[in-house]
Amino acid sequence: MNYDIVIIGCGVSGMTAAIYALRSDKSVLILEKESIGGAIASSPKIENYPGYQKISGAELADNLYEQVISLGGVIELEEVTEIKVGNEKEVITTDNIYTCKAIIIATGSKYRLLGLPNETDLIGNGVHFCVSCDGAFYKDKIVGVIGGGNTAITNALTLSEICKKVYIIQNLSDLTGEKLLKEKLKEKKNIEIYYESTVKELKKDDELKGITIDYKGKNKEIKLDGIFVSIGQVPETNFIKNIINLNEYNYVLSDSECKTNIKGVFVSGDVRDKKVRQLTTATNDGTISAIEAVNYIDSL
Repeated sequence: MNYDIVIIGCGVSGMTAAIYALRSDKSVLILEKESIGGAIASSPKIENYPGYQKISGAELADNLYEQVISLGGVIELEEVTEIKVGNEKEVITTDNIYTCKAIIIATGSKYRLLGLPNETDLIGNGVHFCVSCDGAFYKDKIVGVIGGGNTAITNALTLSEICKKVYIIQNLSDLTGEKLLKEKLKEKKNIEIYYESTVKELKKDDELKGITIDYKGKNKEIKLDGIFVSIGQVPETNFIKNIINLNEYNYVLSDSECKTNIKGVFVSGDVRDKKVRQLTTATNDGTISAIEAVNYIDSL
C-alpha cells in the first residue's frame, strides 16, 4: 500500500498536518496505535483554543477527524514498530508494511504517571498535568502539585495566584528546580511543601477528594480538590531511536521547518524538541511539517 505521506500519530498535530497535505492533493495515511485525538481527547474542557470559548477535547478531536475523512484521508489503528528511510520509505506496523515518499512523526509525548490505582480514571476529574490548560478550574480551591523540578515549582507558583491553598509533594529532601524559582516560593503564604514524601493513594468518589502521602515514613491524609502531576513527560520515540536524531530526553531534534536529520522525514507536535507544548503550537507544527513534506515531494 503506497501513499504520498504517512503520518504517525493521530493527535491534533498529526490531523492538522493531514488536512494541509490533503488540501495540497497528496494522498495521506495516518497511523495511530491507541485512540484518535491523542492526549487532548481525554480533556473534559478546553478554554484556550482560538475560536472556541469552550469545547471538550473529544469534540475537538471528532471535528478534526471528520475534516480529515471528508478530504479523503485514511486513518488506521495500527502500531508502528519500525521505519525504513531512503528515496522510497517504508513504515512497518504490527499488521502491514506501507510505502511512501515522506513521513511525518507526530506521536506526541505522554505525561509520566504516578502509577497509582484509579489514576487513569481520574484524569480530567481531579488528576491533571497541564496548569495552563486546567488550572483555572481550581480557582479558590485546594490543589496539590506532585514533583520538585522547574515545572512543578512553576506550576505551584501559577496555581498559588488563583487557588486557596497549594501543596507541593516532593520525594526528595529538597526541590531540584532553579534557585530563583525556589526563592519565589518563599514569598507565597499559601504554598506548603512536604519533603521526602510520596503519594500512596488517591481518595475518590466520582472525583478526587484527597490524597494519602507517605511523609517521612508516616501516612498523612490531605484533603484537596485536584492534583497536577509534574514529574516529566515521556516522548513516543522508541521505534526511531537508531534512525532519527534525538536529544538527551529522546525528543526529536529538528530545525524551524520541522525537518529531521533524514530527508523526507519531518516531525510535528509534542514529540518535537521545543519549549512550549500547547494545542496551538501543535497545530503550528502540523501546518509547517505538512507544507515542508509537500514541498519535498514536489521537488523529487
